[in-house]
Amino acid sequence: MAGVDPGTIAAIAAGGTAAAGSVVAALAYRGARRNDSAAMRYLAVGIACIAVLPFGFLYGLMPLLALSDAQSLLAVSLANVAGLLAILYSLDGT
Repeated sequence: MAGVDPGTIAAIAAGGTAAAGSVVAALAYRGARRNDSAAMRYLAVGIACIAVLPFGFLYGLMPLLALSDAQSLLAVSLANVAGLLAILYSLDGT
């Protein structure tokens, strides 16, 4: 019996994370529009940066631009930092 490629499992898991993150970010953005809340808007941006952007970088930009692993890791890390800062601002700064 042939095993499943770990890269395939990682891609499926990353896609699921991006899909769930998109739903949560969309709900937060919808709440921001409904309540005219800047904090919810920043929360939506933060969630999108943490859950959706890394998938786009790893499975979209990396193959398209032939980025190295180090460049891809840098892009994902910067997206995570931007997302965490947006969430921090949504909770504390507004």
